[in-house]
Amino acid sequence: MPREIDEAWIDEAIERYRRLDALRAEFDQAVKAHVVTVHSPDDTVEVLVTAAGDITDVHIRGSLQHRSPSDLAREVQAVIVDAADAARWAREKLHGEIFGAFRALGEL
Repeated sequence: MPREIDEAWIDEAIERYRRLDALRAEFDQAVKAHVVTVHSPDDTVEVLVTAAGDITDVHIRGSLQHRSPSDLAREVQAVIVDAADAARWAREKLHGEIFGAFRALGEL
């Protein structure tokens, strides 16, 4: 006995795939464009990082005359770690905003 093809289900699956593809493109674009600012614990280093994890700018605040290289290195390392965490947080937030209402096929 041949199986019947549910063309409505196939059409719906194709439309859902197209919607998912559009959402994925929107997410990729949002991740590249969304920038988060992170500061070192002592506020001397500021890093701008995209949700994709790309560092786009670094600012050093104040005078470095009374700072040892090791102290500055610790602040830079701390802010880089925080920037990675901030990028991950921003990606998760954007993912929830963009894909939050998208339901899996089994949920229909």
